[in-house]
Order: sequence, then C-alpha cells, then structure tokens
Amino acid sequence: MAKVYKPSQNEQLRQQYRVNRQIRVPEVRVVGDNIESTVMPTRDALQMAERMQLDLVEISPNAAPPVCRITDYSKFIYQQKRRQKELKAKQVKVEVKEIRFGPQTDEHDYEFKLKHAKSFLSDGDKVKAYVFFRGRSILFKEQGEVLLLRFANDLEEYGKVEQMPVLEGKRMIIFIAPKKMPIKKEKEEVVSPNSEIATENEVVAPSAPTKKAPQQKSKKEYKGPFVEGEDF
Repeated sequence: MAKVYKPSQNEQLRQQYRVNRQIRVPEVRVVGDNIESTVMPTRDALQMAERMQLDLVEISPNAAPPVCRITDYSKFIYQQKRRQKELKAKQVKVEVKEIRFGPQTDEHDYEFKLKHAKSFLSDGDKVKAYVFFRGRSILFKEQGEVLLLRFANDLEEYGKVEQMPVLEGKRMIIFIAPKKMPIKKEKEEVVSPNSEIATENEVVAPSAPTKKAPQQKSKKEYKGPFVEGEDF
C-alpha cells in the first residue's frame, strides 16, 4: 500500500500565503511595522520590500484590494506557527461518555448510572445515553423514551439536553451537554463577638470598662541617718 504524503505544518503555512512574485494582482494594500497603510501597484510594493531587504506577504487575499505585509517571511511563518500552537492549547477537548440502558433497567442500576453521568458532566464531558432494544423489546420504545427523559430531568442541575430522544435502528439516543456549574463561595469564618474582627451583620457588644487598680506610690529611699523604731 502506497504511503500517503502528509505535508508538515511549515509546508502547510507556506502554501497558505503567497509571497513576493507569487502575488499577481495589479495592486495591493501595504501594511507593516512603521509603514502607513497605502494602496499601490504590486510592482511598487515589491520594490519597497526589496529596498528594505524584506518580503511582501499576502495576508488577506479576499480583501479589495488584497492586503500584503512587508515583513521577514521566515519570521512571519514562525509567528503563525506559534499562534496556531497557542490556540490549539487553549481549545478545550470535550469527550463523549456513553451510558447504556435496557428498556427494563431496574432502579439500582439506574441510580448507579445516574451517579456516573453526574460525574462525567461535572468534569465537562458530554453524555450520550441510549436504550438498546434487543429483539422484540423494540415494542417498549415508549418506555425507553420515558426512561431517557427521566434521566435528563434528574441531570438538570448538571447538564442540558442537546438532542431529544431519537430512535436510530435499535437504539434510542439522547445527548446531554455539561452545564457550567456556579462557583461555590467559601463560607465566611464565624467570628466571636470578643474577637477583634466581626462579620458585616454582626454587632459586637461593647466591653465593660475595666477599673484601673490604684497605683501604689513607691517608697522613697531615705538617705538620712537611720533612727530605730521609725519606718520610712
């Protein structure tokens, strides 16, 4: 089997942008660092880029006229590659988790799968729940629809229905997308009235004034002649 050639990211970017003599339109709008946006013939724009020892890169071919930037082409490709990498890193990957029911699912099994669905939605994943009908159980498709609608209702706090129950072959499927959960605020610390800080609605009872103990005068040292029987 012949190996299919897949161009690298650099090659894909180079094929995406026309540069210098590849630009064949009669006139372009020129932009760039320290360059005032101006419409001019393409040959004049190429000459300007050559004088600055830079390249003329077509960045907006569908504009009228097309917009070209005078820049270093290799540097331009590097910046585009880095930008794509940053955008890819910011993309949130959403996985689809499948949960299977039978038309006669018992309550214990239902609660077990409901718990898992809550966990999936809380983690930001979609839930694809379906009832599988085997053989003559397809006669109970209304019962399967009721089961899936109950399932969606029980997950209302965690997700929203993206697609109502639909019968596809032997499966009746419902899609539930995660709902953004509100961020829970941390409980305010309860502060006793005797502490230095009180909550906004809490009134601190004024403390009773404390009586200062009378200060005792320190005895002065007597430096005169000592007389027996007298206490100074």
